[in-house]
Amino acid sequence: MTSAVPRDVTTQPVVLDALELTADPALRERFTESAHGILSDLVRGGAALGWVDPPTPDEVTELVDHVLSAVRTGDAALRVACLDGRIVGLGYWVRYARPTHRPHADLEKIAVDAGAQGLGVGRALTAALVEDARQAGIEVLTLDARGDNANALHLYRSLGFTEYGRLPDFVAVGERRYDKVFCMLDFRRKG
Repeated sequence: MTSAVPRDVTTQPVVLDALELTADPALRERFTESAHGILSDLVRGGAALGWVDPPTPDEVTELVDHVLSAVRTGDAALRVACLDGRIVGLGYWVRYARPTHRPHADLEKIAVDAGAQGLGVGRALTAALVEDARQAGIEVLTLDARGDNANALHLYRSLGFTEYGRLPDFVAVGERRYDKVFCMLDFRRKG
């Protein structure tokens, strides 16, 4: 039996785009299940992904359907990372909806299975999404991160993002408060 996910045994992630993901219905179905598992486990472990409690399977299915719909209209990019034939990460950007903001997009969830962290998966996903944005003609790619997410902030800086603002104690997780850090990558700047 052949797998729909590349079977290269490697420590380098294989990064698929949305077209590769949706070309195989079995892979698409496995992706939604894997995305739910990855996102739920990370949120359960305290990750800063926008949920306080782990998302339900229906919430993740709705999110994936929304992003794939935007991909079909050219308003988003979705990337999936695989290691040794297993889906271990995902990320996406979505173009802003406001007419005056349409040249720009927001990099949203970059999520890597805890067991695959430190293997370059997040870097591979983010770099692929940055290149997708550049190819799509995005002028400014933005993102926000929780202030205590030092690894993610370091990754974004290493890929050329700069911090443009911070809201102190804005993110509420129970009684804890964290800064919300805003970063941007301006493709209009040459050099």
